[in-house]
Amino acid sequence: MKILLTGVSGQVGYELERSLQGLGQVLALDRGQCDLARPDQVAEVVRRVRPDWIVNPAAYTAVDKAESERDLAFTINADSVGVLAREAKAIGATLVHYSTDYVFDGTKQGAYVEDDATNPLNVYGASKLAGEQAIAASGVPHLIFRTSWVYGRRGKNFLLTMQRLGREKDRLRVVADQHGAPTWSRTIADTTAHVLAQARAAGPLWWERHSGIYHLSARGQTTWCDFTRAIFEESGISCQVDPIATADYPTPAHRPANSVMDASKLTSSLCELPNWRLALHLCVKD
Repeated sequence: MKILLTGVSGQVGYELERSLQGLGQVLALDRGQCDLARPDQVAEVVRRVRPDWIVNPAAYTAVDKAESERDLAFTINADSVGVLAREAKAIGATLVHYSTDYVFDGTKQGAYVEDDATNPLNVYGASKLAGEQAIAASGVPHLIFRTSWVYGRRGKNFLLTMQRLGREKDRLRVVADQHGAPTWSRTIADTTAHVLAQARAAGPLWWERHSGIYHLSARGQTTWCDFTRAIFEESGISCQVDPIATADYPTPAHRPANSVMDASKLTSSLCELPNWRLALHLCVKD
């Protein structure tokens, strides 16, 4: 089994390189070797490597910056994803891709399920939705994992930013009216590996039964404000956190007020997921 892994320098890609070991020969590429800003290079890499599986965590994730870099966001998150899907289809490979809670507008009361109507509020969400649609249109056997509020021990993410600010300041104001499930990058990677181990054991017919979109986010929910308080508690940081409204912290990109996703489609048939608070404890301890 030959596995092509993109975005190995990112927080999810870094964890995937570890988690996928044992499932096959992992060819882990960074942006210098497979740059999704260059769709022609992406096609060349797939044709040269001819993998059995493509696992694609690489993405444009600068949510606010995407508002002024729409073309680049769509090239990386949609155009090159479509190239990956079509090239995978042409060589008989399968594709694992990661999307986002930001494909929804956050107006639903309750957790989003996979079949709920999408309506992204920002360029980033729209580009990720276009990537999902390109995969579906290609006809390639695939898994699309929508995840949320991703954090980890490396890269740029909310956990590391809050730990730094909490040590620098005595008091912080954090948004308290956006709800979601913080999801550790290692949870995403280990879940992916667990699911792919089932696929490898079952054979090609597995993809016919399971191909599609799945929500992959930690159990439970919280707000950015309470997430920050939990980070400080786990990290031994004494910094007061004051709740504010989204309107008090304007950003170029609009965020959904409700990013909570129902992951029961995944957990009922393929893999259990941890509670966000336990995963945070393990991440900080790690």
